[in-house]
Parts: sequence; structure tokens; C-alpha cells
Amino acid sequence: MDLTSPYAFGKTVAVSCAEAQLKVREALAKEGFGVLTEIDISKKFAEKLQKEFRDYIILGACNPALAYEAMQNEINLGVLLPCNVVIYTRDDGKTAVMFMDPIARFSSIGNPELEAFGIKVTEKLEHVLDAI
Repeated sequence: MDLTSPYAFGKTVAVSCAEAQLKVREALAKEGFGVLTEIDISKKFAEKLQKEFRDYIILGACNPALAYEAMQNEINLGVLLPCNVVIYTRDDGKTAVMFMDPIARFSSIGNPELEAFGIKVTEKLEHVLDAI
């Protein structure tokens, strides 16, 4: 099942959250992305709020070559990086994998070169989505 919103795209997969995370990491690496950050939201909510929450991981992914290219044109672009990938257990027990939409994120800057960058990053993330 494909999932979309004005700021993200993704799909539901019939594997566990942990397995989806492994597949996402492998597919990101094949597209030149590394994972710079990882936030386990369910663990943080338990730690900080003593609240239970579904499995929910945020991965901060970055393709250094593309980031370097884009930051040559827009030095403040770092505030919009990295590309977040969210993997969580849905209410039905399936796993959702969501990617922030680079086109939506970078089109608001008003720099045509960055709009092209957003398209390039989106294409790579769509390849990742197709691979999982």
C-alpha cells in the first residue's frame, strides 16, 4: 500500500519494523546515502515521559556528494538536512516506511538549482522505496 502526504511518501511493508529498518539501510547505502542519526522514538518516550509508544524509528540519511553539490549553491541548506526516513508499526501491525519529500522541502527556497536537486534526491529515495 502506497502512502503519501504533502510532505512525505512511502509504503506499507509486510515485515517487522526491525527487518524494514535493515532493508532501508541497505537500500540507502546502494543509493549513496549514509545514516547520520537514529532516534528511537518509542525508547525516548519511555525514557523521558514514561509512556509506551509503538515501534517508531527516525533515520537521518544523507548522500554526501549530493549534499556537497547543493550546499555549493545554498550555504544555509544544512538547516534542511538530513533527509528523514521514518519506520514505524502501524495500528494494523504492518510496518510503514516514510520518506520526507525533498521536492516539497527544497521547492520553497526559490532557487531553481535546488529544485533540480530535490528532484534528484527524490529519484534516489524512490529507488530505495522500490528496493524494500
